[in-house]
Amino acid sequence: MAVLLGIDTGGTYTDAVLFDDETRTVLASAKALTSKHDLSVCVREATTAALQSAPELDPTQIRLVSLSTTLATNALVEQHGFPVGLILIGQDEKALDRAGLRSAMGSDPVLFLEGGHGPDGHERAPLNLKDALPKIDALAEKVSAVAICGYFGVRNPTHEVAVRDAVRARIDLPVTCAHEMASALDAPRRALTALLNARLVPLIQQLIRAVESMLTENGIDAPLMVVKGDGSLIAAETALTRPVETILSGPAASVVGAQFLSGREDCVISDIGGTTTDIAVLQNARPVLAPDGAVVGGYRTMVEAIAVHTIGLGGDSEIGLDDEKRLRVGPRRMVPISLLARDHDTVVQVLQAQLARPWPKPHDGRFALKLRERRGGALSRGEQRVWDELQDGPKSLEQLLAARAPEQPLLRLVDRGLVILSGFTPSDAAHVLGLHADWHAEAARLSADLSARTERRPGIPLADSGEDLARQVIDRLTVQSCMAVVETVLPDAPGRSARRFMESAFAADGAAEELVGFEVRLRRPLIGIGAPARTYYPEIARRLNTEFDVPRFAEVCNAVGAVAGGVSQRVQVLITSPAEGLFRVHGLDGVTDFRNLEEAAASAIGLAETEARARAIDAGATEIQIETTRDDRVATVAGSFQVFIESRIGATAFGRPKLAGA
Repeated sequence: MAVLLGIDTGGTYTDAVLFDDETRTVLASAKALTSKHDLSVCVREATTAALQSAPELDPTQIRLVSLSTTLATNALVEQHGFPVGLILIGQDEKALDRAGLRSAMGSDPVLFLEGGHGPDGHERAPLNLKDALPKIDALAEKVSAVAICGYFGVRNPTHEVAVRDAVRARIDLPVTCAHEMASALDAPRRALTALLNARLVPLIQQLIRAVESMLTENGIDAPLMVVKGDGSLIAAETALTRPVETILSGPAASVVGAQFLSGREDCVISDIGGTTTDIAVLQNARPVLAPDGAVVGGYRTMVEAIAVHTIGLGGDSEIGLDDEKRLRVGPRRMVPISLLARDHDTVVQVLQAQLARPWPKPHDGRFALKLRERRGGALSRGEQRVWDELQDGPKSLEQLLAARAPEQPLLRLVDRGLVILSGFTPSDAAHVLGLHADWHAEAARLSADLSARTERRPGIPLADSGEDLARQVIDRLTVQSCMAVVETVLPDAPGRSARRFMESAFAADGAAEELVGFEVRLRRPLIGIGAPARTYYPEIARRLNTEFDVPRFAEVCNAVGAVAGGVSQRVQVLITSPAEGLFRVHGLDGVTDFRNLEEAAASAIGLAETEARARAIDAGATEIQIETTRDDRVATVAGSFQVFIESRIGATAFGRPKLAGA
């Protein structure tokens, strides 16, 4: 029997499944709370629990381990990550104003170097590495990784490669080149993709090393793979250098798992977790891919991935007010107060003391706790004070911000992903209403009562009672979820008027004061997966007037999808014509000229097939098959005369993941 171990590490839960590759059935499954301070803890707990559920199974029978994760997605949605240095070659500061690059950089350093190439692949300006070396050395003390993007680097990557080699020779940090991430033009978007990749390297390293440690402890000697954003698999070592490809890894695995478990070929799949809701469409048993690259956290990358609508909406979402003082759920994640109280006895005492006061204070019911260990980057005096306060456990914001201490240092630590806030969330509302009972229900009720008396406007409380607030929160999550499903399946985002109609249609009892009612019908079945799906999605499907299903093992669907997929690697090589009768192949190592198009095409096909096969092997594939495509683009001028513009040669290598002992 060939047993596969699937692991999914999400923002709230880590799941594990044992899967029989011969019968294609789930043997056992288990869940554990994700321990972001030390990922090895939750990975070990989930895997151990799954193995204990199948005592007849010897861990040495496991022949493949596959991992999916929402950590990369969550880090971008919540705007967390490690500091990165960006090196732009042949570009000026104006490049930062495109593709959201300046916003993504934040306060991280940018280094501009002379150089770069033209669209024909010829050097536009020489690269002066000698003058750049002192500046490169200065990056080492400020960043955790480096990203490099050269002007027209996809037409000729030699400058990017030269700078990469110089950085690696002087700084022991991960380095990402933009030409390795994407083959399309648009330097700022390639720079953005490379930047996000570099920012995620330390995060994925922590996760993969944690899994490897757990495998060693359990005597499991099997290949470790990671799910990419398109649902295919790559070897863990490949994921360490290209972690941006794991953007939407969790959603992709959930779609693969949902299709496998439900048997549906055409449906809408919604995966709700603690931090995000990820919605995708399945057509003809295949996930619909994003035509222009994955969009996560407002950034459009050049990563090939499923077309998924990801929003910051989940069981652990922050509760707040929008600009019109209406209740809003998300987009940031908080630790549910019921979960915090389960692990820390002092939380309930603080809540009781705050509720005993006859008047509310701004930070009632809110706490802060350390999320992970700090690696590099200096702290300001205010940040250091907050950081030191949190070393022994969570603290109430009332205590942290006493004596009029400024709030900004705390919020900066939150933005850097070092600290997380805790407060009233939909998970707590579910505890108050009896829909969820796994954590500390009394803490949830206390927090609801505290939050309810928060003023929406001067003298107007948020709700009449904690229970009333809990109902409002669940209803608001339902409405926002319905809206997200509709926005996923519509070809164009609905305008403001349409959104108002839909808000009315999805309200719990409709808008009673309106003379006209609206109804929305989803014409595909809705498949709900993720741990909270059974809690929230029956009502969401009812308001969408559609068929609804939560398949068996839906709560560990991502982990199932992690072992149900295969390996796929795609490479594209471009042919241009910089002069009449000249055909230039833009290979991964430079450019080569030919006088005949067919000779150039044959060379490009050979390069693409060789690289695709090599990448598939590196990704851990066996039984590899390759498909090639050729797209010649010509223009007709002067009535009937055809002029060659370019040709795109594609090669896709498919294969099964190689099992231990195979």
